[in-house]
Amino acid sequence: MLSSSGLMAAQPATNRTDSLSEQAEKAKLRVESEQLKKAREAAKQTEAREKKVLDRQESGDWESEQREKAQQQFNKRESRQEKYLREAKEAASRERKIPKPFE
Repeated sequence: MLSSSGLMAAQPATNRTDSLSEQAEKAKLRVESEQLKKAREAAKQTEAREKKVLDRQESGDWESEQREKAQQQFNKRESRQEKYLREAKEAASRERKIPKPFE
């Protein structure tokens, strides 16, 4: 009897080990499946962004946008220079308000 009860105790431990390994395998497969799904979604999003950029470049919108930005920057720079020049001319044309030293 003693030997049969020892055998009985070994079987549940083996079943528990099998159950744990099955659970681990299922968890591994679930995680792999989720990762694959995420990777596919990311690939789709990347492909969509690439297509959008290529469409913009092919239509010429990108070039015209860049030209427009450059023109705006040039105009801002030019108006700043004009402002500084105007202020400098005004300052130069003003009479000096500094009193002459007493002699």
